[in-house]
Amino acid sequence: MIKRYNYTIKGTVQGVGFRPFIYKLALKYSLIGFINNNNIGVNIEIEGDTKDLKNFEKDLKSKLPPLALISSLKKEEITPLYKGQFEIVHSEFQSSLVSLKTASVPPDMAICNNCLLDIKSSKTYQDYFATNCTNCGPRYSIIQTVPYDRENTSMKDFKLCTACQKEYKDPTNRRYHAQPTSCTECGLTLSLYSKLSKVKASQKDIINITANFIKLGMIGAIKGVGGFHIVCDASNDDVINKLRKFKNRPTKPFALMCKDVDMVKTIAKFDQKEKEILQSKEAPIVILEKNENSLDSIAPNITKIGCMVSYTGFYHLLFEYLNTPIVATSANISGDPIITTKQEIEEKLPFLDFIVDYDRDIVNAVDDSVVQIVNNDLQILRLSRGYTPKEIQLPLRTDKKILAVGANQKSTISLAFDDKIILSPYIADLNSINSVEYFKRTIDTFKRFYDFVPDIIVCDKHPNYETTLWTKEQNIDLVQLQHHLAHLYSVKAEHNLIKDYIGFIFDGTGFGDDGILWGGEVFVNDKRKYYFKPIKLLGGEKAIKQCKRVALSILFDNYSLDEVLKLDIPTIKAFTEVEIKMLYTMWQKNLNSPSSSSVGRLFDAIASFSGVCQTQSYEGEAGLLCEMKYDKNCFDSFQYTLENNIIDIEFDFFDKQIINKFLNTLVNIIIYLSKMENLPIILSGGVFQNKILLELIIKECKKLHIDYYYNQQIPINDSGISIGQIYNYLSNIK
Repeated sequence: MIKRYNYTIKGTVQGVGFRPFIYKLALKYSLIGFINNNNIGVNIEIEGDTKDLKNFEKDLKSKLPPLALISSLKKEEITPLYKGQFEIVHSEFQSSLVSLKTASVPPDMAICNNCLLDIKSSKTYQDYFATNCTNCGPRYSIIQTVPYDRENTSMKDFKLCTACQKEYKDPTNRRYHAQPTSCTECGLTLSLYSKLSKVKASQKDIINITANFIKLGMIGAIKGVGGFHIVCDASNDDVINKLRKFKNRPTKPFALMCKDVDMVKTIAKFDQKEKEILQSKEAPIVILEKNENSLDSIAPNITKIGCMVSYTGFYHLLFEYLNTPIVATSANISGDPIITTKQEIEEKLPFLDFIVDYDRDIVNAVDDSVVQIVNNDLQILRLSRGYTPKEIQLPLRTDKKILAVGANQKSTISLAFDDKIILSPYIADLNSINSVEYFKRTIDTFKRFYDFVPDIIVCDKHPNYETTLWTKEQNIDLVQLQHHLAHLYSVKAEHNLIKDYIGFIFDGTGFGDDGILWGGEVFVNDKRKYYFKPIKLLGGEKAIKQCKRVALSILFDNYSLDEVLKLDIPTIKAFTEVEIKMLYTMWQKNLNSPSSSSVGRLFDAIASFSGVCQTQSYEGEAGLLCEMKYDKNCFDSFQYTLENNIIDIEFDFFDKQIINKFLNTLVNIIIYLSKMENLPIILSGGVFQNKILLELIIKECKKLHIDYYYNQQIPINDSGISIGQIYNYLSNIK
């Protein structure tokens, strides 16, 4: 029997080889009809024998192209036409659906193995640094709007040569409608500048010269997929120290790029799961355990190191001339977004010895993603290249268009409309004019993608966040949500949770409903029920940088001034007597000493008491150093009290096991409260980036058969706040 069906498919189905995939299936099963892109995804009409149609649909769902993802499929039987063949027709913009422009914007992906072979052996693509196909290469970074067609990207001014045009028009070719496709004849051109002077060299020689510059100890900038990297020889300690001085980055780890996993193996240990992620199409930075005495200048004082493997044609070609890893860190001024133009590099990073540029614009900046493996599962810490824009399917449709603007640190935005939420890539910390401007541009970009005009904006309750200030200028209905409740709802969004739970939200600081800075909060369902005993942050922001101030405040809570001065512990040795007396007055009179229940600040205090860190040079350094010092063979813990729902840990400030006992105590508290409330556990907040702590909790939950949920595909830090804000609003509407 002959039947004809119409399929409306949404998801990541544009720019990923979906149409040629359907075309080949139609030929395989002798079906007729057509497929086209439109502003909501793809539309298919397909006709043939019912048996063949059944096989077609089975393959459609089970044999998708590598980058394709179906989020929804609507099927409707229509009248057969009994004529024609199967065709791919031009993209169609349905004017009746302008308000529902929902086609997914695909992420940028690492170069595939077939394109790597082309670079080595194909006459057309040999040594061409920007080789790509429908299974790999740039997407989000070049797109201006949807549908994802070449004229809507920064490739529109690159006219295809005869050979590329032939491949681009051939539905059986893997470069069929690969919008960034080009070759040595019609494609991008590399340029190399040494101290602002253009180097005259062939395209291949530019890569060779760049490698020689790196070998000679030069520091340069290379234009990548979503922005520039600062690069140098990772094995040259003198160069690394020079870069640290230029970047004012005394101890913060640098990310490394390696040729392949064999090179990574010379630096770090990895298991099968970590190897799989290193070689994945997303090619993120993976946090690994360093080999002993491995590149200590790259990640000083810690046993971890962030590594990625080369993920573009350029870097693969570069590593043909290099046998050591390179530093590949985001090119920016600290706190600013990644730089995307040569002009900005010259203005903001004048210390660089060379710049490698190419002539295609980066429309949308996108950083490298950062991940780690926890309990053999992927946990994304920075959601960016390869993973975003990220789409979450909603169980119900919303008739409102909702924008959530996140927090101030690790900024992201989220949009909700129709039946989906879309999370943007990591933007930046909104501490500078440049980062705030980029935050605004990102909102404009996503509004342009989806013809999106928000009906409602959700923001944090902190009155001084840049996101809050911007929102209040928009003259649009506004909803404000407490920071830690948004963290909690980011987990609910990821795991589609509706049942009762106990939520542990531990982070640095967030504006609390009672006017103090929260950060050690325990929710039973949506109500804050328990919290850690607040600490006075002596000097406010200074206490966040200087761990010793937090520790000293805890000592003032437990001893008189005279007793504190006599204590023989690292914290006291980090101050002069005059400083201690001055800070005691500040503590006693509540002068610039806001209270905080933050577990992140407790980690700072423990780092000070143990002597591993008194002043942090980068965010989270104290917690990371504590994690490095944890001894898995120590099972002891501190006592704690739970009076009036306030959690108070009874520290022994002289205990040499203070770090071990503190982490064990946190686990005990979480398990105890979960059992007492008889509820499954939700974990979120930046403190749970601590792999040791998270794995200890998971181990106990498994042993005791307690259900647990934490952020994995959505960042557990403040980058997940925007999606939590939006999901809370939608949940309350329901």
